[in-house]
Amino acid sequence: MNRLLVLVRHGQSDWNLKNLFTGWKDPGLTEQGIAEARAAGEKLNHAGYRFDVGFTSDLKRAQDTLEIMLDKLGQKDLPVIKDKALNERDYGELTGLNKDDARKRWGEEQVHIWRRSFDIAPPGGESLKDTAQRVLPYFQKEIMPRVLKGEKVLVSAHGNSLRALIMALENVSGAEIVRRELETGVPIVYHLKADGSVRSKEMLKLHD
Repeated sequence: MNRLLVLVRHGQSDWNLKNLFTGWKDPGLTEQGIAEARAAGEKLNHAGYRFDVGFTSDLKRAQDTLEIMLDKLGQKDLPVIKDKALNERDYGELTGLNKDDARKRWGEEQVHIWRRSFDIAPPGGESLKDTAQRVLPYFQKEIMPRVLKGEKVLVSAHGNSLRALIMALENVSGAEIVRRELETGVPIVYHLKADGSVRSKEMLKLHD
């Protein structure tokens, strides 16, 4: 049985470009982000992948990325399930701030701790651990059962919600996953075993 799960971080957003903490705010894609989403769809199409269902967050940048990919796959009518459980990490008081301005306000070391520790949250926001506790129950209940019964699943989400999924799929530690960089618009293709563990993994790089 082909148990296919593909994860894609949304294309570059307007706030990514401006170096702002985005979180649950809802900026759209930049022209580069649109191009990344198109390229991701084209890569998946060229590799021969087709899907049975798509999952995305409650945020426009992830939804638009999925829509563009499905257009390039010739699957615009694919059933799509949207849920805020897959939203980006909530950055609390950091949301909307330029990352350099945040460093000036709280100090480089403190901002680094908030960004790169597993279980320390910024004021009013979520740590990656908090994000995982939101994302993983949804994944285990709604997404993984579909993959295990042979449905081919495409997920368009965010850097930190996808880190939570990758942490579970690849059985890596919190300390390791916070250092994992996820490029915008790059499909991560997993083939899973019957027990949900990873049989194979491939990154479909947009630029060889």
